[in-house]
Amino acid sequence: MENENREQIRIVQETVAGREITLAHIIGGPLPIVYRKLGLNPDVDYRSSAIGIMNMTPPESAVIASDIAVKSANIYLGFADRFSGTLIITGEIAEVNAAITEIVEYFHNTLGYVTCPITKR
Repeated sequence: MENENREQIRIVQETVAGREITLAHIIGGPLPIVYRKLGLNPDVDYRSSAIGIMNMTPPESAVIASDIAVKSANIYLGFADRFSGTLIITGEIAEVNAAITEIVEYFHNTLGYVTCPITKR
């Protein structure tokens, strides 16, 4: 961007994290290589398994989401990062779906977060 004197103007943009879930996705029947590359438990029945991945801000929200996930469904907590706000869970497709749904509903209805739709593939 240039001003009238043909000098360059530097613009600095900052993102201010709100209270939101920006990603809630369920991967149904992932291939074993995905489990291995993510460092997840490879000893699962891949035909009926799923991986759930979420991202949220503030990043400490991943702690709350982890607690909800393990209490609401029979899932394995693969990864929870309170610094990036990332949560990865695994388990049977129905269990992962139940956990992700419970997290999104609690954050939206109780905590007043802006939430994205749950996507599946």
